[in-house]
Parts: sequence; C-alpha cells; structure tokens
Amino acid sequence: MTLAAILLFAGVLFINSGAPGPSNAALVARVLHSGWRNLLPFLLAFWIGEVLWLSAAIFGLAALAISFHYVFIALKYAGIAYLLYLAYTMWTAPADTNGQTLPNSEDNWKMFVTGMALTLGNPKIMVFYIALLPSLIDLASVSIGDWAMLVAIMLVILIVSDLAWVAFASLARKFLQSPKAVRATNKISASMMTGAAGILAVRD
Repeated sequence: MTLAAILLFAGVLFINSGAPGPSNAALVARVLHSGWRNLLPFLLAFWIGEVLWLSAAIFGLAALAISFHYVFIALKYAGIAYLLYLAYTMWTAPADTNGQTLPNSEDNWKMFVTGMALTLGNPKIMVFYIALLPSLIDLASVSIGDWAMLVAIMLVILIVSDLAWVAFASLARKFLQSPKAVRATNKISASMMTGAAGILAVRD
C-alpha cells in the first residue's frame, strides 16, 4: 500500500466514524442516561465488529456474509429489540439524582452482545469497506501485514472518535443534576435510543 492510500483510508474513515449515526446515537444516549462506567463492553463490541467487517472485506469474505444473510438479519433485529428495551427503561426511569449502582457482570455481557449485534447487523459498515478498499489496495494480493496495518489504523480512529463522543456526552451530563433535568434527559435519551433503533430498522 502507498502512503497516499493509507492517508485516504484514514481520512475517509475518520469522517465516517465521526458522523452522527445509530451507533453514535446509542452511545450518547447511554452516557447521558447512565454515565460512562459501563461502556467498555459496548465499545469493545463495536470495535471487534468493525475488525470483523474489515477483515471480511479485505479477504473476500463479504460473499460469505451475504450467503448467511438471514443470520445477520436476526442479529440486526436482536440489537434493535434490545435498544427499544433500553429506551423503555430510560423513559420510565425515576428522576434519581443520588447516583447509580455499578453494573454487574450480567449487564456488561448484555451491553457487549448488544454492541456486537448492532455492529454485525449494520450493513452500512460492510458496504463502506467494500466500496472503499478496492480503490486503495489490490485485494487479490493483500498481505497479512497490510491487513494488520489497516486494522491498527481503523482501531485508533474508532477509539478516538468514540471516546470524543463519550467525553461530549459526559460533559453535558454534569450539568443535569436536578430531578427535572434528569427526567428530561431520560426522555431525550430514550428518544435517541428509539431513533437509533428506527434508523437501523429501515436500513437495507
């Protein structure tokens, strides 16, 4: 790969990852409602899912994913269903300003499964990589080193972008301390989560 190809890949991915979308909306809604402490499983699932999609595109496995189309459809709607469940719990949550208990391992597992379902069930990611990569590298002769470099670049960009969204949402959350503000935030978070589920539901 040339330096120009690497820079182009990084630039386009940075713009794409920073743009508002269902994943970012779900991320912001989760931070506004419950803070950032239980986000690591959610974020890890996002990043692992992106690595899987990128690897599939690089090694020509996109056709395999299409062959198992209904499996990815099931994953997609599993993620949507859980997002709607989260939206319901946010909408009906009490306006408690005394803090929240730390999540247990079961919650962490649910967050990881949800993030993975959202990522693997989002065809936008597959389409993005399939559309971008052929113009940058020769997929027929790509090496393990090329793959590792692209994965490393992708992870750095996604981590920076996602943590920026988390920081923004955390900063906004500090100003929301009164019960009235918390109640309004819960409603907004629930609406954003529902919107993220709706965007995913209507995607082809």
